[in-house]
Amino acid sequence: MIDPVLELTDVSKDYHGLRPLRIANLGVAAGEQVALVGFDAPAAEVFVNLVTGATLPDRGTIRLFGRLTADITDANDWLSVVDRVGIVSRRAVLLGTLSVVQNLAMPYTLEVEPPSPAVKERAVALAVRVGLREATFGKTIAELNPMDVFRVRFGRALALDPSIVIFEHPSVEVPPADATALAEQCREVASTSNIATVVLTADPEFARRSASRVSLWQPATGRLTSGGWLSRFRGG
Repeated sequence: MIDPVLELTDVSKDYHGLRPLRIANLGVAAGEQVALVGFDAPAAEVFVNLVTGATLPDRGTIRLFGRLTADITDANDWLSVVDRVGIVSRRAVLLGTLSVVQNLAMPYTLEVEPPSPAVKERAVALAVRVGLREATFGKTIAELNPMDVFRVRFGRALALDPSIVIFEHPSVEVPPADATALAEQCREVASTSNIATVVLTADPEFARRSASRVSLWQPATGRLTSGGWLSRFRGG
């Protein structure tokens, strides 16, 4: 792989779980959609913190956009790197009493009551990009169904034109009947914009629909296994 946007080598991080988080080897190329199956919620959070440089591994190396995360020590430098990473997570705060457009405007400004015409235009463009219907634009987050809440989170992750987006258990709060369409939409949006993605999930079907490369994570060793284990989800 030439110049991956994300590369983890022999990584281990103790987070007081049953075992440390281990990743033997992972490389994600620019514009590539990757899904890793087998992560629980705590492990996914640790993974995100590691790859964004918020925490450092106890062992091994992590390169983000070609730079060792261990070498990013200045706060402003770190922010400039993290701005290129979108994160879709239930941990990302949405303000339930504000509208869809106001929440999507917040990456650009805190003056959202109401946002300026220019900022509103950008927020609406994000909403359209992630498949939100015009009828939802003025609704509060509290009024949305789980699918549309997810879309707002996805829009927020895309706001600063990231080079890579990481999804933490994207299908957990989405009805199973809707998860397939949502997975395909995530993949289509990322592919169209040449954005790399890493989907951390326990849902093999969502993984298959959302990514071009799917691996099963082995927590004990950190190895990522591709191949036959997925065949039963392909009707094999």
